[in-house]
Amino acid sequence: MRNLVIVGADHLGHIEKNLNQMGFKNILHIKGRKESESRFQLPQEADAVLVLLDFVSHNLAKATKDKARKQSLPICFAKRSWTSIYHSLESIV
Repeated sequence: MRNLVIVGADHLGHIEKNLNQMGFKNILHIKGRKESESRFQLPQEADAVLVLLDFVSHNLAKATKDKARKQSLPICFAKRSWTSIYHSLESIV
C-alpha cells in the first residue's frame, strides 16, 4: 500500500481517483492556504510527497521540500493537471 501526501490545491476532484488507480491508497491532502497548515508535519507512514506548484507559495514549497528530504522521501512537483501529475509521479511508482 502506498501513502501519498499532496500539498496545494483546494480541491483534488478526479485526481484522487486516478491516484488510487496508480496504486496510492492513502492520500493526505494539505491545502496550504491557512498559516497553520504551513506548519504541518509529514506523517511517518508517508511514502512520497506531491507538491502542486500552481497553488502554493514559494516558501511552502521550499519548506515541504526540506521536510521530505529530512525523512528521505521522494518529492515530486507538478501543476494541477493530471498529465503533469502522472509524468511527475511515474518515476517513483
